[in-house]
Amino acid sequence: MSCHEIAALRLGLMTLLGRDDAAERQHELAELGGAGDRPGPIAALVGARDLAGMQRAFAAAAVDLEAKVAAVPAGDERLAYLRTLVVLCKKVELDLDAQIAGLTRLYSDLETVHDVVHEIYPAGDGA
Repeated sequence: MSCHEIAALRLGLMTLLGRDDAAERQHELAELGGAGDRPGPIAALVGARDLAGMQRAFAAAAVDLEAKVAAVPAGDERLAYLRTLVVLCKKVELDLDAQIAGLTRLYSDLETVHDVVHEIYPAGDGA
């Protein structure tokens, strides 16, 4: 198991941010192997077309990861790595939520500021 959640999120972000770096894309696709081609949250992240969909897909991918880690036997040598990956995904999920909340606030604030401009300069005043 590798960092599929992070690689898929990066691929989705590349699309949403308009990044067109073939080397980065190939690197992340290699990290995913075939995981991005199977139906589920990882594929949804890779194909994300909007922030809300990306947020939902990442949260679902994190839940799937937690379930997979819970099924790993206690003595498995990968367990420490996998638990660390769960913590990393939780931190990334919180950061993603905060970034989306900030952009949502900016969206709302733009309307408020726009309204103030029109209070100062009412429509029809040549502006």
